[in-house]
This record gives sequence, structure tokens and C-alpha cells, in this order.
Amino acid sequence: MKSVEPNNKISKMVVSLAWLGLLAMLVIGFDRYLEKKTNPNENPDVIYATDGTAEVVLKQNRQGHYIANGKLNDTWATFILDTGATNISIPAEVAEEMNLTEGTPQRTRTANGDIVVYRVILDSVQLGAIELKNVPAHVNPHMNGKAVLLGMSFLKHVDWIQKDKQLTLRFKQKASR
Repeated sequence: MKSVEPNNKISKMVVSLAWLGLLAMLVIGFDRYLEKKTNPNENPDVIYATDGTAEVVLKQNRQGHYIANGKLNDTWATFILDTGATNISIPAEVAEEMNLTEGTPQRTRTANGDIVVYRVILDSVQLGAIELKNVPAHVNPHMNGKAVLLGMSFLKHVDWIQKDKQLTLRFKQKASR
């Protein structure tokens, strides 16, 4: 009987580890599933036309928002498209990670009242195949989280069509001289 006990303990340990591994895989898989539902545009669909027009097609998330990954000064960021925001609004935490220097303070009005933000000019803002240079933005020390509001300082340069829970952004690249 005594020789069976060590094998029994090892068997129980192997089974326990297998269950822990399975549980970990389920948690990771479910987390990935929820992330995909929140941001269905991690890699937005891109279409290039022969006339130099670039199109980016975004899908709405479950809450009806358009969220997509893009780049600010070659740093990856998660954008929430916000036609109600005059400028791109960057949370202070994200600006710090980007080593972005806060510029001139200015007052701005938000849905939550008047606040002070810090004006900056971004070297580049990229969403899929659409890239703009020298885009006005501000660092917002009052924003929580890591999502960047992609406001009209970017969106006013693109044509957009919203249909059937899908948003198509079009931008005609300028011919280089």
C-alpha cells in the first residue's frame, strides 16, 4: 500500500496542473474574446484605390462606438472616434509613455465642464492606411484610461460614410512633387 501513495500524489498533482492549465487557457481565451468585442478594429480593413485614395473600414463595437488601433508619432494607441471632440485628446498617462512634452495650457469645454489641457502638435497620426502630419492635439490630465479620443483635428481631413454599423473613412493622398 505504501508504494501506491507516492504515485497517487503525483497523479493528483498532474491532474491538478492540467486543470490549472485548462483554466488559464479559458481565462486568456475569454479575455481575448471580450477585447475583440470592445475593439473589433485591431487591424482595420484597408483599401487602396489607383487614384491614391486610401479607405479604412471600421466596425462598430457592441456599444455602438468606433474604436480602432492606430499610431500617434509611431506609438501604438487605441482610438475612440469622437466627432464631438475638436482635437485629438490624449490622456496624460499615454502622453507620458510617448515622452510627449506638454505644450501651452489652454481652457477647453468638455461634457463634464471647463478644464485646462496642454496643446501639442503631433508629428503624425495614423489610422490604417491614412496618415496625417502635424496634427493639433492636446494632453488631457483629467482623462482616465489609455484610450485616445480621435477628434475633428484628424477627422475633418477625411470623408466618412456610416452605413449598417460600419464606418468607411476615405483620404486622398496628396501627390508628391
